[in-house]
Amino acid sequence: MTEHPHSVLVQKAYAAFTRGDMDSLARLLSGDAAHHSPGDHPLSGHYKGRDEIIGYYRRLTEETDGSMRVQLRQVLVDGRGHAMALHHLTAERGGEYLDQPGGIVFRIVGDRITDLDECVCDLEATNRFWS
Repeated sequence: MTEHPHSVLVQKAYAAFTRGDMDSLARLLSGDAAHHSPGDHPLSGHYKGRDEIIGYYRRLTEETDGSMRVQLRQVLVDGRGHAMALHHLTAERGGEYLDQPGGIVFRIVGDRITDLDECVCDLEATNRFWS
């Protein structure tokens, strides 16, 4: 069975993030893409445009001294421009450890990601970790 192109696109994005290949990841985003990070902490909020999104991803790496790991578990698609990725995230920062499942709802137009809505399992733990 052939994988849906939206599933393949999301898998490529996760692979590029995991490798730290922000140039390849940027090419998968539309120029006006937006990433919405949940919570009430210094890194939560809305990142608009390819450059802001890539800057956010770089900051995640910097803030965790490169310890952040995101393991893609599953990608679900609807065939109408939406994909939902389920992943497991671990990271260390300032003596704190974050270990939880999460996900991102992707909106896709053509062959580019246009919107990413990030969801976490434990918002309170996420806020503590990044604060």
